[in-house]
Amino acid sequence: MVFLDGIGIGKKDFQFNPFFKYGFRTFEKIFGDIPSLENQTISNGTQFIFPTDATLGVEGLPQSGTGQASLFCGFNAPEYVGKHFGPYPYSSTFHVLEKKSLLVYFRDNYNSSYFANAYPKAFFDYVKSGRTRLSVTTMTCKLAGIKLNRVSDVRAGKALTAELTNERWNQRLGYKLKVIKPESAARRLLNIAHNYKFTLYEYYLSDHLGHLRLAAEFEKIFSELDEFLFTLLNEVDSKKMTLIICSD
Repeated sequence: MVFLDGIGIGKKDFQFNPFFKYGFRTFEKIFGDIPSLENQTISNGTQFIFPTDATLGVEGLPQSGTGQASLFCGFNAPEYVGKHFGPYPYSSTFHVLEKKSLLVYFRDNYNSSYFANAYPKAFFDYVKSGRTRLSVTTMTCKLAGIKLNRVSDVRAGKALTAELTNERWNQRLGYKLKVIKPESAARRLLNIAHNYKFTLYEYYLSDHLGHLRLAAEFEKIFSELDEFLFTLLNEVDSKKMTLIICSD
């Protein structure tokens, strides 16, 4: 499973919808069209794009905390909490994250689940300090005792940084990791997934783009995501693996 933070299906608008403004090879080459509110469900015969309702029947703007808990744990978190909440998980859902997530299910029933993201030393220092404002995925792993990968796992080819190429870790955190192409990141993820019944990878720069936090890097990041997804969908062996790409 690949989770893309903050992506949805929008209007066929060549001015404001980046999928139409810049084009998106993943949609155009693999599915033959770009999904929009006017054309929400697309299939090439073996792969499918379809919408889900992120509100889950609860009024208000969907948020990451309850949306991701719903996706990863299979329950209606906004209804359970009584509202949409985020970006962090709502405290009353912690016991569900600990016991009911897909990562926990496949670990407990098949001894075979893996969270493919890696975290820098600064993150582990943050956790050791006692602070608890963690994303749904990291809180799930912390509560359930699921391994969180480190920089050594990235170097060993056993994990990915959340920005795919390692460039941001080098530039912002002072690491000296080998910079890889999005295509290589996709192939690494596919290789990792072959070893487990369930593998999760989380990509969140898409959410940053949506909130205009990385406007100067928009086209570069957008293109990298496109190449990553194109390679995943083009090279996945659908006879041996089910690939789900979703968002909240």
